[in-house]
Amino acid sequence: MLLDLLSGKERAPAECVITVDDAEIADLYPFLLEVTVEASRAEATTASLTFETRRDEQGRWTVQDAGVLVPWARIVIAAAFGSRSEEIMRGYIREVNLETPQDAGAAQLKVQCQDDSIRLDRTHQRVTWGTEDLPSSDTMILNQILPPYGLAVDPESEAGQDHLVGLAQDDTDIKFLKARAEFNGYELIFRQGQVYFGPMRLTADPQDTIMVYVGTDTNCLSLTVRADGHQADAVAYDAPAQSGDTTSPETVYPDLPLLGTTHAGSENAGLEEFVWRLSAEAGADAQRLRAVAQQKANDLDIHRLQGEGELDGTLYGHVLQTGLPVGVDGLGEWMSGLYYVDSVNHSFTAQGYRQRFRLLRNAFGDNLDSISGLAGALAGVL
Repeated sequence: MLLDLLSGKERAPAECVITVDDAEIADLYPFLLEVTVEASRAEATTASLTFETRRDEQGRWTVQDAGVLVPWARIVIAAAFGSRSEEIMRGYIREVNLETPQDAGAAQLKVQCQDDSIRLDRTHQRVTWGTEDLPSSDTMILNQILPPYGLAVDPESEAGQDHLVGLAQDDTDIKFLKARAEFNGYELIFRQGQVYFGPMRLTADPQDTIMVYVGTDTNCLSLTVRADGHQADAVAYDAPAQSGDTTSPETVYPDLPLLGTTHAGSENAGLEEFVWRLSAEAGADAQRLRAVAQQKANDLDIHRLQGEGELDGTLYGHVLQTGLPVGVDGLGEWMSGLYYVDSVNHSFTAQGYRQRFRLLRNAFGDNLDSISGLAGALAGVL
């Protein structure tokens, strides 16, 4: 099929590949029952590995006594599609839990993991960033905090705020970076040894298309899309007046690019204006209030369409990534098009590789033909 030819996908069963401290745990695969990875653009990526464990005649246990699965060991979980593999998460083993019920045959070892962000949550820091003579910036902060942890700034990251003077950090590095991301209205995503610090990447190259009801090319097992009309079209806040105690209301509209051909708001419904009012924020200046209102307006906007579904990982042939767009085809002219990946739950069991996902969108209309490059060619063919 032309799809396979252009996308480079291999029609081979997807397999889970796990390395701990740079060594594949091949000897433990026979005891591995299940692997799940929870990835979200808003939270740290976590993983859970469940092993059955047995005791031999000498009293030695097959899994926990191997000395491999220990707290703070480096772990990488990937999906292999034939000769090609794609990383799902990397980080550290956080917890190891041994369960020994009355039935010895039901003994299990459960391993909990978290992405690289957990290492940034070990030491409380008291730092003041920037002086009048040497102001700092979010870019400078990232480039000073991340390298000691063996991490790099994703080249697609954006600059954030500059000319920062007297910015106080009184927390762990990860909590401080999360606060900086929230202040800028940015995402903070740890992936493959890099950290993305920037706005939603709605215009990035889309991932391989999720196919629904398209015959032999179908890779989506199920999908439900909900169009929520009760999402405000704008956000208002009370801007501090230039003088005196009175305030003047200001209204902020979403500034996100459309993921379809027609905005899904209610501005053309012939009704009263749908505006959400921002709660007062003590001590905030006009610039901060506007930034908060813009973030809220954009968050409401991207949640106008919400999709939840499940992929057959083998048929899809890729690891669906959060924080990036993906095409959805087979839903008709109204619902098909580009969506934004909010979260993905990866699951490897005896039944195979499944990816349960949540998608977001702010528009209606099939715009797959507008995708440039290879993805556009595929969308046009299909």
